[in-house]
Amino acid sequence: MFIGEYIHTIDTKGRLIMPAKYRKDLGASFHITKGMDHCLFVYPEEEWKNFGEKILNLPVSVREGRAIQRLFYSGAMEAQLDKQGRVLLPPNLREYAGIDKEVILIGVATRIEIWDLERWSNYSTAEEMDYDLLMEKITDLDL
Repeated sequence: MFIGEYIHTIDTKGRLIMPAKYRKDLGASFHITKGMDHCLFVYPEEEWKNFGEKILNLPVSVREGRAIQRLFYSGAMEAQLDKQGRVLLPPNLREYAGIDKEVILIGVATRIEIWDLERWSNYSTAEEMDYDLLMEKITDLDL
């Protein structure tokens, strides 16, 4: 399970050091794709397969189903860590997430999200303002 927040920088070649706490659960090979709210989603192999099955089960006869499948898979890449525990983030994914230098990696149970640090700060500050409302919605969902 992925939890916590880790701030890192991207080097000039677009490489990011993956926090040591995440490396074991990521495994030898994992996937990175465009996430929601302009962050990147990082999935270990098993979670990639689980989530991918749900995406593939969306009806292609429905416009939104096709769009989600296209966006999810076209922006995806298979990745491995180098000997220093770094992963190369390609320019198209860095551009999508607005990642330039400083990033924050956050654990979200079954996936890791990679955010531009400033974008995360703005997002999390806004969400904290609505934390009580979010918790009320969770209660409505009987969680």
